[in-house]
Amino acid sequence: VQLVESGGGSVHPGGTMRLSCAASGFTIEVYEMSWFRQAPGAEREMVARSINFGGRNEYADSVKGRFTISRDRTKNTVYLQMDSLKPEDTGVYYCFARKSGVGNYWGQGTQVTVSL
Repeated sequence: VQLVESGGGSVHPGGTMRLSCAASGFTIEVYEMSWFRQAPGAEREMVARSINFGGRNEYADSVKGRFTISRDRTKNTVYLQMDSLKPEDTGVYYCFARKSGVGNYWGQGTQVTVSL
């Protein structure tokens, strides 16, 4: 089982970035998929959650209206589209998969830096 994030990097405030999380060893279709982030010196926090395909998505208040989580069944991949980025969005972003009674999986993380 593996989750591999990609798409991180540096961007100016107001910019956009799309993160990808490619899953292998399981199908994301039956898992709850989320993106977390961890800023320096802070606890890891959930920013976006996809309950299931075609279901409800949840977002942290700080990213509502700017971030969008989505899934691609054919690629077994989850995305996080981030628009209107702010310096406070800086951190390491982690992909997380959860299925009750089966297990939880974390990706290795990808760095996102928003600065002038």
